Amino acid sequence: MAAPVTQTPFKLYVSEFIGTALLLTIGLSVVIFNWGEGSVMNHYIPDPGLRRLFTGFLFGTTGCLITLLPVGKISGAHINPAVSIAFWMCGKMKNHAVLGYIISQMLGAVAGCLPLLLWGHQGASVAYGNTVPGQAGIALAFAGEVITTAALVTLLYVFVSSKKLRNYTPYTIPFLYSLMVWAESPLSGCSTNPARSFGPAVVSGVYTAYWLYWLAPLTGVLLVMGFVKAMNLHRHHLIEAARVSYHHEPSPAGIKTSS
Repeated sequence: MAAPVTQTPFKLYVSEFIGTALLLTIGLSVVIFNWGEGSVMNHYIPDPGLRRLFTGFLFGTTGCLITLLPVGKISGAHINPAVSIAFWMCGKMKNHAVLGYIISQMLGAVAGCLPLLLWGHQGASVAYGNTVPGQAGIALAFAGEVITTAALVTLLYVFVSSKKLRNYTPYTIPFLYSLMVWAESPLSGCSTNPARSFGPAVVSGVYTAYWLYWLAPLTGVLLVMGFVKAMNLHRHHLIEAARVSYHHEPSPAGIKTSS
């Protein structure tokens, strides 16, 4: 039997960079198209709630498709520092690997937002999809990001830890984000992803409460992973590798075991 194919760290990081860039270029183009000034969607979907539902579904579909691309299969398609940190807390990433993934995601986010400048005034009118706390204030925005990130990490844990379910993990993301964006985006923009908020902040120059989009998602991760460990769930629901995208691909080298 042939030995399993492994990937070099550089290839993993490049794949994560590309995946995150694609998420922001396509996902935030959806946001701009649906919500930017002069959008035709004001006419076709005038109800803001339905438009949030539609936006969340398309953004989640973008994430789903990235997991199915070669770059997603190579790196495992984290495309979110919160997801990488959750895998690290499960003991499935070495220290250097999680750092490499996060740096790749943050750089990919900026690269992915540069094409958004082509949207011109329509993109600028919504700060290129930037996330800032809503009118309800910082406290509710923080709570919203904690809850939605916790929901994301919980869903990933449930599916990835099950051999029967893990290949279906990507297909849950559009439905999860449609609900979360519909319910929570008026509070914080429903980021759940420090890299997703970083890219448009850089290109728009608007960093309002950016700290929230790190601290709140990390709090959500800590709550879920703390509960998993406190209840010893990891003994019965074991995550084999730091992957959102499985599809019968080998585990990437350097990220399955802890340091």
